[in-house]
Amino acid sequence: MGQASVLIVDDEKNILATLSRALRVEDYDVDVAGSGGVAEKRLAQKSYDLVLLDVQLPDKDGLTLLRELRAAGSEVPVVMMSGHGTIETAVEATRLGAFTFLEKPIGTERLLLAIRNGLGFAELRAENRQLRERAGATDEILGASRAIAALRERVALAADAHASVLIQGERGTGKELVARAIHLGSKRAGKAYEKLNCAAVPAELIESELFGHEKGAFTGATKQRRGKFERASGGTLFLDEVGDMPAAMQAKLLRVLQEGELERVGGSELLKVDVRVVAATNKDLAEEIAEGRFRADLYDRLDVLPLRVPPLRERAGDVAMLAATFLEQSCRANERRAKTLSAGAQRLLEAYDFPGNVRELRNLVERLVILSRGDEITEADAKGLLPIAGTTTGSYRPGTPLRAMVEECERALSLAPLDHHGGHITNTAADLSLERSHLYKKMKALGIKRGES
Repeated sequence: MGQASVLIVDDEKNILATLSRALRVEDYDVDVAGSGGVAEKRLAQKSYDLVLLDVQLPDKDGLTLLRELRAAGSEVPVVMMSGHGTIETAVEATRLGAFTFLEKPIGTERLLLAIRNGLGFAELRAENRQLRERAGATDEILGASRAIAALRERVALAADAHASVLIQGERGTGKELVARAIHLGSKRAGKAYEKLNCAAVPAELIESELFGHEKGAFTGATKQRRGKFERASGGTLFLDEVGDMPAAMQAKLLRVLQEGELERVGGSELLKVDVRVVAATNKDLAEEIAEGRFRADLYDRLDVLPLRVPPLRERAGDVAMLAATFLEQSCRANERRAKTLSAGAQRLLEAYDFPGNVRELRNLVERLVILSRGDEITEADAKGLLPIAGTTTGSYRPGTPLRAMVEECERALSLAPLDHHGGHITNTAADLSLERSHLYKKMKALGIKRGES
């Protein structure tokens, strides 16, 4: 696994010197900290493979620091040390997530064995997590349509490679979800996953965001900063909205992709990076190239493995499954009782065009959860929130019988005038040039229950 990094935290200088010397002889990358505060700074600046942590420190005890590490989500193996160890302290350290507990004075062989075992345990845990994540990498790409089944298959094939991927699709289709599935399904899953929205970062800052900068490189650069490429080395970098990247940055990105090396802003040292780039855009890059807004050579570098995420209108059969999933999630997130969708509400959702795609469906379902009063979201609830002008009721949907599509169209054409006349049957019948009895029969056949106001 290469040279492992170890942070030794102890307030006794002779112990720091002895332990660090013993570890450096064994080719470990060693840093030291004489207090809890210094240790916190070190941990914020660098990711360590293991921490040797004394219980007694001048500013805070080691158990408190361990507790804070675990609360922050860190899984770094921690070997606790103490010259006044008790069974209670050892038990508490283990309960808080320490790998093991060593009493001082610590012999070199015992120290090295504890470190080897701690590093081996961390590596095994990372491998197990990676295997679990790879096995379920595409689980979050929901849907049973043929379009989504084909996408999941291509994602799995793309994940098991190292080439750059270009994901294209309309806004809200789930391009970032696909990018993350590619990372989680790859051999890089246990490494970093960094992302940058190229449209959200000002043009003058995007180079620093990607490549980092040296202290003093520009006004406000008070310290050295590692960029996304450095932080993602060994892993994956997701460049969202890559079609909006400034022209000057496109040339610099191309060089990094070609050479595998970069310079921080204000620096002169060439840094080697091993990063898999997954890019996404909702723009037509062929058109952008023709208009001179995107480099053809960069496109060729990114488009090694092209993926297209289908819009929701091409997978209408997935709307019910997605809506049910979002309904459960929204009820839980907004602390609402479990709700259900009525058949009428579901039909309206399935008939809508969703120009905002899956994101729009998710937002609409959450809106329905918050604003509907009953435990069942009714057709009226959905109709009140759907931008009806944008619906495509009656449009062709593969696999749907003609009778069902005609009935859907009739239903929509009956509901609209009923709403317009406030449910007044006589006025609605007159507007449609129908007998009241004919309108009543039609409503009954279509399952529309409306009383006369």
